[in-house]
Amino acid sequence: KRNLFLKFETKSCILWLKLRRNAFYSGKRFIQIFFATLRRFFIRVHSAQSEVLTFNQKIRMKKKWIPFIACIVVLQACGPKILTSISKSYPVLDYREEVRFFGLNDPLPASVEKIGVVKIGDSGFTTDCQFASVVDKAKLEARKVGGNAIKIIEHKLPGMDGSSCHRIQAAILRIENFDQTATAAQAPVDSTLLNADYALLHIYRNASHYGSLISYNLYLGDSIICRVSNRSRTTIRTKKDGLNTLWAKTEAKVELPINIKLGQEYYIRCGIAPGLLTGRPSLEIADSYSGKLEYDALAKKDKKKAKKSDVIVLNDSREIVCEITGEDDENIYLKIMHRNREIESHIPKSQVQSIRKEK
Repeated sequence: KRNLFLKFETKSCILWLKLRRNAFYSGKRFIQIFFATLRRFFIRVHSAQSEVLTFNQKIRMKKKWIPFIACIVVLQACGPKILTSISKSYPVLDYREEVRFFGLNDPLPASVEKIGVVKIGDSGFTTDCQFASVVDKAKLEARKVGGNAIKIIEHKLPGMDGSSCHRIQAAILRIENFDQTATAAQAPVDSTLLNADYALLHIYRNASHYGSLISYNLYLGDSIICRVSNRSRTTIRTKKDGLNTLWAKTEAKVELPINIKLGQEYYIRCGIAPGLLTGRPSLEIADSYSGKLEYDALAKKDKKKAKKSDVIVLNDSREIVCEITGEDDENIYLKIMHRNREIESHIPKSQVQSIRKEK
């Protein structure tokens, strides 16, 4: 468009000069008209170039906003989905006041006013969605409307519906004259550990699609204490009190310092974090409340699975928990689980004493 404009201006100036020359102007007057026309021509060319530059600058400015907008979209997608329903609002809670937390089965004080409900869900790309994180986000929403406590109404654990996040629904409460004896929810203390000369390490890994085929050994100091696989759990007794180090290694080594005290129990949440090639281990000490919930949820899944299993009692009194898939005149064909892998095998009928269903 700019080139066409220049050609048009050039032709129009030449034509105008010819017309002026044909009007029998003197040579001096003709030169004056020529330079005036030339000046007008360059002014128009310069204005045309300025318009083109202005247009390009606008395009560049718009392009500069694209990465900024993209970053905002990504950050919003990585955050959890938060929905609130407020029936009554108070002034924002002072930052010096604490927002108390009540678990699913914890009793509430006598004077309680429910002012709303907050729901923390999974947006599909949520990353920071551990139990402590979603509880903190629920407390923040309660603080905004003047609530000084939250009570869990519904809690969905990771692994349900294919999500790797904790999803909660909590009531926002306003409690006047807060009972100082009401404390944060904690798992009940095992009375058998009060005078024990050992500590319990409850090691578990929630079900997750990411890195589900990757397993690794977990070390306490120089010793292997267990194998960590997807949707697995185990409890280890240890007498190594004091400051120790839990560590695991796949493509990278990850360490977790832990101060073990005899007579205590600890919940170790394991997993797989994104890495360069295969992913790297993730280790963290879970709080007793959420750790017990997640650990017991895995136990319930194992019990449901065991109810559907068969038990083959051999002649030497050994028992094999399996799923019988068929039989013939000589063998019994079965499937067993070994390190979260399904293995097909068979046993001669001559070695079998009895078969029963697992209760």
